[in-house]
Amino acid sequence: MDSKLLEILVCPICKGPLYYKKNEQEQELLCKPCRLGFQIKDGIPVMLEGEARKLSDKEEV
Repeated sequence: MDSKLLEILVCPICKGPLYYKKNEQEQELLCKPCRLGFQIKDGIPVMLEGEARKLSDKEEV
């Protein structure tokens, strides 16, 4: 994920900061207050509320 892009992106719901998370299978941008994960597909963040993944209570952000 491009660090300059990450600096300007915000959560589309609360306008708060997003945190980058990467593991073997996927990349996501996470919003702590909304407890949502926005998937990154082919290097492009999908910033749609309807496409966001709800984070479980056990997941650390």
